[in-house]
Amino acid sequence: MRIQVHIQNLKCGGCANTIDRRLSEIKNISDVVVNQDDGTVSFDHHTSHDFERAKHVLEMIGYPILGDDNNLLNEAKSYISCAVGKTKK
Repeated sequence: MRIQVHIQNLKCGGCANTIDRRLSEIKNISDVVVNQDDGTVSFDHHTSHDFERAKHVLEMIGYPILGDDNNLLNEAKSYISCAVGKTKK
């Protein structure tokens, strides 16, 4: 199944690189596409459990889905993830 979600704290290509890399590491998640312009992430997944794992990873690296809690800690994590994404491709 393909899903597209709006995420918070997406700022630049570094963020997009981190999101792409981290989601692609999850079993049964594939074809990850991050769109900086509209703040979305799209990917294929097999089950609702796969989607929940992806959602959890997004929150853990600082990019919660729009509508979920976006506290100061998430914002700080997104800056760290962004910096890492700028150095790793």
